[in-house]
Amino acid sequence: MSTPFQSDSSYASRAMNAFALLGLCGVLGFAFAWQLLYHEIPCPLCLLQRVAFILAGIGLLLNVQHGPAPAHYGITILSALAGVFVAARQMALHIAPGDAGYGAPFLGLHFYTWALLIFVALIAYCGLMLCLDRANAQTTLARSTGPYARQVMWLFFLLALANMGSTLLECGFGACVDNPIRYLWLG
Repeated sequence: MSTPFQSDSSYASRAMNAFALLGLCGVLGFAFAWQLLYHEIPCPLCLLQRVAFILAGIGLLLNVQHGPAPAHYGITILSALAGVFVAARQMALHIAPGDAGYGAPFLGLHFYTWALLIFVALIAYCGLMLCLDRANAQTTLARSTGPYARQVMWLFFLLALANMGSTLLECGFGACVDNPIRYLWLG
Protein backbone atom coordinates (compact mmCIF):
# COMPACT_ATOMS: atom_id res chain seq x y z
CA MET A 1 0.00 0.00 0.00
CA SER A 2 1.46 3.34 -0.97
CA THR A 3 1.00 6.57 0.91
CA PRO A 4 0.31 9.88 -0.83
CA PHE A 5 3.93 10.87 -0.11
CA GLN A 6 5.19 7.85 -2.08
CA SER A 7 2.83 8.19 -5.03
CA ASP A 8 3.19 11.94 -5.55
CA SER A 9 6.33 13.76 -4.48
CA SER A 10 4.49 17.10 -4.48
CA TYR A 11 1.81 15.94 -2.01
CA ALA A 12 3.46 17.63 0.98
CA SER A 13 3.86 20.86 -0.96
CA ARG A 14 0.24 20.78 -2.11
CA ALA A 15 -0.86 20.17 1.48
CA MET A 16 1.27 23.07 2.77
CA ASN A 17 -0.16 25.35 0.08
CA ALA A 18 -3.69 24.20 0.94
CA PHE A 19 -3.04 25.10 4.60
CA ALA A 20 -1.61 28.49 3.56
CA LEU A 21 -4.68 29.06 1.38
CA LEU A 22 -6.88 28.10 4.32
CA GLY A 23 -5.00 30.69 6.38
CA LEU A 24 -5.75 33.34 3.75
CA CYS A 25 -9.39 32.25 3.84
CA GLY A 26 -9.27 32.85 7.58
CA VAL A 27 -7.87 36.35 7.05
CA LEU A 28 -10.46 37.24 4.40
CA GLY A 29 -13.30 35.64 6.35
CA PHE A 30 -12.33 37.39 9.59
CA ALA A 31 -12.12 40.80 7.90
CA PHE A 32 -15.45 40.19 6.17
CA ALA A 33 -17.12 39.03 9.40
CA TRP A 34 -15.71 42.04 11.29
CA GLN A 35 -17.11 44.30 8.57
CA LEU A 36 -20.58 42.80 8.90
CA LEU A 37 -20.72 42.27 12.67
CA TYR A 38 -19.24 45.62 13.74
CA HIS A 39 -20.55 47.68 10.80
CA GLU A 40 -17.06 48.89 9.91
CA ILE A 41 -17.07 49.62 6.21
CA PRO A 42 -13.58 49.12 4.75
CA CYS A 43 -11.76 52.10 3.26
CA PRO A 44 -10.36 51.99 -0.30
CA LEU A 45 -6.88 51.01 0.95
CA CYS A 46 -8.45 48.19 2.99
CA LEU A 47 -10.20 46.98 -0.15
CA LEU A 48 -6.90 47.05 -2.06
CA GLN A 49 -5.33 44.93 0.68
CA ARG A 50 -8.17 42.42 0.32
CA VAL A 51 -7.56 42.34 -3.44
CA ALA A 52 -3.87 41.65 -2.78
CA PHE A 53 -4.83 38.79 -0.43
CA ILE A 54 -7.13 37.36 -3.09
CA LEU A 55 -4.45 37.62 -5.79
CA ALA A 56 -1.90 36.00 -3.46
CA GLY A 57 -4.44 33.26 -2.81
CA ILE A 58 -4.75 32.63 -6.54
CA GLY A 59 -1.04 31.74 -6.67
CA LEU A 60 -1.49 29.32 -3.76
CA LEU A 61 -4.63 27.90 -5.36
CA LEU A 62 -2.69 27.21 -8.56
CA ASN A 63 -0.08 25.33 -6.51
CA VAL A 64 -2.80 23.24 -4.88
CA GLN A 65 -4.60 22.51 -8.14
CA HIS A 66 -1.69 22.06 -10.56
CA GLY A 67 1.27 21.35 -8.29
CA PRO A 68 4.11 23.59 -7.14
CA ALA A 69 5.63 25.89 -9.74
CA PRO A 70 7.92 28.91 -9.43
CA ALA A 71 5.48 30.98 -11.50
CA HIS A 72 2.70 30.29 -9.00
CA TYR A 73 4.90 31.34 -6.11
CA GLY A 74 5.85 34.41 -8.17
CA ILE A 75 2.18 35.40 -8.42
CA THR A 76 1.85 35.08 -4.65
CA ILE A 77 5.05 37.03 -3.94
CA LEU A 78 4.20 39.88 -6.33
CA SER A 79 0.68 40.11 -4.92
CA ALA A 80 2.01 40.11 -1.35
CA LEU A 81 4.52 42.82 -2.28
CA ALA A 82 1.67 44.95 -3.62
CA GLY A 83 -0.17 44.31 -0.35
CA VAL A 84 2.91 45.35 1.65
CA PHE A 85 3.07 48.65 -0.22
CA VAL A 86 -0.64 49.37 0.29
CA ALA A 87 -0.56 48.42 3.98
CA ALA A 88 2.63 50.45 4.56
CA ARG A 89 1.00 53.42 2.83
CA GLN A 90 -2.00 53.17 5.13
CA MET A 91 0.25 52.86 8.18
CA ALA A 92 2.15 55.97 7.06
CA LEU A 93 -1.13 57.89 6.77
CA HIS A 94 -1.96 57.18 10.42
CA ILE A 95 1.49 57.39 12.01
CA ALA A 96 1.09 60.97 13.30
CA PRO A 97 0.82 61.37 17.08
CA GLY A 98 -2.78 61.57 18.20
CA ASP A 99 -4.13 59.86 15.06
CA ALA A 100 -6.40 57.03 16.16
CA GLY A 101 -6.04 55.18 12.85
CA TYR A 102 -8.82 53.77 10.68
CA GLY A 103 -11.17 51.28 12.28
CA ALA A 104 -11.02 49.57 15.62
CA PRO A 105 -7.82 47.73 16.55
CA PHE A 106 -7.73 43.96 16.98
CA LEU A 107 -5.34 42.65 19.65
CA GLY A 108 -3.79 46.12 19.85
CA LEU A 109 -3.06 46.50 16.13
CA HIS A 110 -5.15 47.88 13.29
CA PHE A 111 -6.08 45.58 10.43
CA TYR A 112 -3.65 47.26 8.03
CA THR A 113 -0.79 46.54 10.46
CA TRP A 114 -1.87 42.91 10.69
CA ALA A 115 -2.10 42.84 6.89
CA LEU A 116 1.49 44.07 6.55
CA LEU A 117 2.72 41.37 8.94
CA ILE A 118 0.76 38.66 7.13
CA PHE A 119 2.00 39.80 3.71
CA VAL A 120 5.62 39.70 4.95
CA ALA A 121 5.04 36.22 6.41
CA LEU A 122 3.52 35.12 3.10
CA ILE A 123 6.59 36.33 1.19
CA ALA A 124 8.86 34.46 3.62
CA TYR A 125 6.70 31.33 3.25
CA CYS A 126 6.94 31.47 -0.55
CA GLY A 127 10.71 31.97 -0.40
CA LEU A 128 11.05 28.92 1.84
CA MET A 129 8.74 26.84 -0.34
CA LEU A 130 10.66 27.86 -3.47
CA CYS A 131 13.80 26.45 -1.86
CA LEU A 132 12.07 23.25 -0.74
CA ASP A 133 10.06 22.71 -3.94
CA ARG A 134 12.99 22.84 -6.37
CA ALA A 135 12.81 19.10 -7.04
CA ASN A 136 9.02 18.97 -7.18
CA ALA A 137 8.67 21.93 -9.53
CA GLN A 138 10.32 19.97 -12.32
CA THR A 139 8.54 16.64 -11.82
CA THR A 140 5.01 17.48 -10.79
CA LEU A 141 2.59 14.83 -11.98
CA ALA A 142 -0.94 15.65 -12.99
CA ARG A 143 -3.23 14.35 -10.29
CA SER A 144 -6.61 15.20 -8.97
CA THR A 145 -6.94 17.40 -5.93
CA GLY A 146 -8.11 15.77 -2.71
CA PRO A 147 -11.52 16.52 -1.20
CA TYR A 148 -10.19 18.73 1.61
CA ALA A 149 -8.11 20.81 -0.78
CA ARG A 150 -11.15 21.20 -3.04
CA GLN A 151 -13.19 22.43 -0.06
CA VAL A 152 -10.51 25.00 0.76
CA MET A 153 -10.47 26.15 -2.86
CA TRP A 154 -14.27 26.52 -2.88
CA LEU A 155 -14.16 28.41 0.43
CA PHE A 156 -11.56 30.77 -1.06
CA PHE A 157 -13.67 31.28 -4.18
CA LEU A 158 -16.81 32.02 -2.12
CA LEU A 159 -14.94 34.48 0.13
CA ALA A 160 -13.52 36.26 -2.91
CA LEU A 161 -17.02 36.46 -4.40
CA ALA A 162 -18.51 37.74 -1.11
CA ASN A 163 -15.82 40.42 -0.84
CA MET A 164 -16.44 41.44 -4.44
CA GLY A 165 -20.17 41.70 -3.72
CA SER A 166 -19.68 43.82 -0.61
CA THR A 167 -17.29 46.09 -2.53
CA LEU A 168 -19.93 46.59 -5.21
CA LEU A 169 -22.49 47.41 -2.51
CA GLU A 170 -20.07 49.88 -0.96
CA CYS A 171 -18.67 51.60 -4.05
CA GLY A 172 -20.88 50.71 -6.99
CA PHE A 173 -19.01 50.93 -10.27
CA GLY A 174 -17.31 54.23 -9.42
CA ALA A 175 -14.47 55.24 -7.15
CA CYS A 176 -14.89 54.43 -3.47
CA VAL A 177 -15.34 57.21 -0.93
CA ASP A 178 -12.25 57.98 1.19
CA ASN A 179 -14.00 57.51 4.53
CA PRO A 180 -17.14 55.44 3.90
CA ILE A 181 -19.98 55.58 6.41
CA ARG A 182 -22.63 53.68 4.47
CA TYR A 183 -23.04 51.34 1.51
CA LEU A 184 -23.74 53.25 -1.70
CA TRP A 185 -26.15 50.68 -3.12
CA LEU A 186 -28.04 50.14 0.13
CA GLY A 187 -29.06 53.78 0.50
